[in-house]
Amino acid sequence: MNFIQSLGIVATSVSLAVFLTPSAQGAVLYDQNFENPTGFVNDGGDVNIFRSVNTLYGNQPPGFTFAQANTVETLLITGNSAFGTGYSDPSGKGGNYALGMLSNVQNDLLGLSFNVGSNQFLNARLDISSIDLSVFSGPFVTSGAIPTFEFTLYDNPSGTTGLGSGKILSVLRASGTASARNVFDWTEVLLPLNTSGNTNGNVTLRIDLLSGGYAALDNIRIAASDTPGDVGDITAVPEPSTILGIALAGGGLAYLKRRRSV
Repeated sequence: MNFIQSLGIVATSVSLAVFLTPSAQGAVLYDQNFENPTGFVNDGGDVNIFRSVNTLYGNQPPGFTFAQANTVETLLITGNSAFGTGYSDPSGKGGNYALGMLSNVQNDLLGLSFNVGSNQFLNARLDISSIDLSVFSGPFVTSGAIPTFEFTLYDNPSGTTGLGSGKILSVLRASGTASARNVFDWTEVLLPLNTSGNTNGNVTLRIDLLSGGYAALDNIRIAASDTPGDVGDITAVPEPSTILGIALAGGGLAYLKRRRSV
């Protein structure tokens, strides 16, 4: 089932139908499906917990580095240890690996830094899903819990890698669906973060799981563009019947496009 759901942070009552086309000035800044970790080790329960995201995925592409707080695990989706049977991914969208984050017990954070040039938006598209751990003090997800992620875009004049601090340019949130602890039910989210007010084009995107206990993210594509939602490969206009509305929020647009796996 495909639909676009309105999403707002500091929302007004304004609703818009936006038709997205690629921007000639835009550029894809990052594209990562997490399928090629360097030195992945299953530390038990189909989880790599003792190596940082930067150890496994740094320098992909060359020169790129992550910042993280606390562990931010890498999950082996196609293993056979989690919960005694392994994870289930009915849609297959997760491939072999995904990242996992805690919302409580400890606050896991992930930071990605880019230069957007003079473009008005940093557009992020990714898949999110509730999932849980059967090891390392898990499980963490209560029955029916829905994961909610927060995406905060910071001005980053120094251009250094970090989790973001100081001036906030844009904040958007996206929620997934409840699922069984060992089942991925992916929700695709598309987040146009407004870059207005940045100093020199350098920005940092902080990803934070706010609630849901534990959740995964995968298939991140990030692009800079003057068109909200343009991630460099949009070629078709959404069918009018799928457009429920787009809420104008804090100078930017935010919406969800869900793709249920079951």
